[in-house]
Amino acid sequence: MSVIETTVDAEELIRRATELQPLLARNAAQAETDRRIPEENIEALREAGLFKLMIPRRLGGYETTIKTQLEVTAALGEACGSTAWVVALTNVCAWFTGLFLDQAQRDVFGADPDARVAGVFAPSTGVEKVDGGYRVTGRWAWSSGSLHASWAYVGVLQLGPEGPIDMGVVLMPMDELSIEDTWFVAGMKGTGSNTVVAEDVFVPEHRYMSMMAGFQGIYPTEHTDEALYRAAFMPFAALILCGPLLGLGRAALKLAIEKAPKRAVSYTRLATQAESTAFQLKIAEAAMTLDDAVLHAHRAADDIDGWAAKGEHMDYLSRARARGDVGWISAKVRDAITLILDAHGASGFADSSPMQRIWRDANTAGRHAIANPLVSQEVYGKALLGIGLEGQVTDLV
Repeated sequence: MSVIETTVDAEELIRRATELQPLLARNAAQAETDRRIPEENIEALREAGLFKLMIPRRLGGYETTIKTQLEVTAALGEACGSTAWVVALTNVCAWFTGLFLDQAQRDVFGADPDARVAGVFAPSTGVEKVDGGYRVTGRWAWSSGSLHASWAYVGVLQLGPEGPIDMGVVLMPMDELSIEDTWFVAGMKGTGSNTVVAEDVFVPEHRYMSMMAGFQGIYPTEHTDEALYRAAFMPFAALILCGPLLGLGRAALKLAIEKAPKRAVSYTRLATQAESTAFQLKIAEAAMTLDDAVLHAHRAADDIDGWAAKGEHMDYLSRARARGDVGWISAKVRDAITLILDAHGASGFADSSPMQRIWRDANTAGRHAIANPLVSQEVYGKALLGIGLEGQVTDLV
């Protein structure tokens, strides 16, 4: 059993993540082969407390900032994108849980401060209001981390005779659900993002939360003094995806720089890549492209944390800009990795090279629907032009 700590600073958490890099890198190929995170990784992460970044302090967690979470998962992503993704998604689901009524939070973390939650908030319509709560039936793909979770957080859409009544989310114990093995993909193979299935599961009223209210910053939690759980829902949920991507970009850059003094430039008179002006220019461009992504990530994190600290809900334009930042980060990390591979060469696609896994992981994770640059830029562009939510392509802002 891990020691319950409630006060750990950002520097210490990042240090713990960095110290795990050799283990995660050593197990990265096994994670791909098994299509799940090795239990050795999970146990090491648990011991380091890295699943507790977003659990309320009063329930044994660290209740840290989104900026700290980004840096921790970026550090993990330098060694294994899949592991970093599971940590990021598990932590954001812990944050989602911290928005519920206190009774629901205690259902999850009260008996087990190490409880982990996996979630998908795309809604199923298989929900019926009954006395004391809801009966829920549905299927939710792709639930990252579900193989290592004790609870599920999933979306439901209540329908009435005249159409939708409310879009919400519910918390259900994983032992009342099943998991279908559906995660067969080109990248992020180790995340085990399979399909969670519920068959007529009863969910008590206190474990339901309205998403439509949540988008407006109206959460059920009684603990309104906790700044972390005042953050704007969609900016928070979207930015959480970027930490692993930043780590993958850093990993690619480090690998190319490390190999450059030892690698020849084939079919040229240059002895090594490091001597090549063309290589130097590409690496500089890639590094600055990654810096661009980092600067946008930090700006968005500072905005989200800052508004929450003030106890104010982010205005629409600020939320739209954060959504735009996420799309920009996704695109810039992938652009940087492409530049790095152009410089590094085709041998980076050898099965024996970590570079090809980094490329596949980044190009899979970077195309998550919430990180889609085209949608994100359209959302931000409309907001800049004063086109409100009624003219938007999505409510998820």
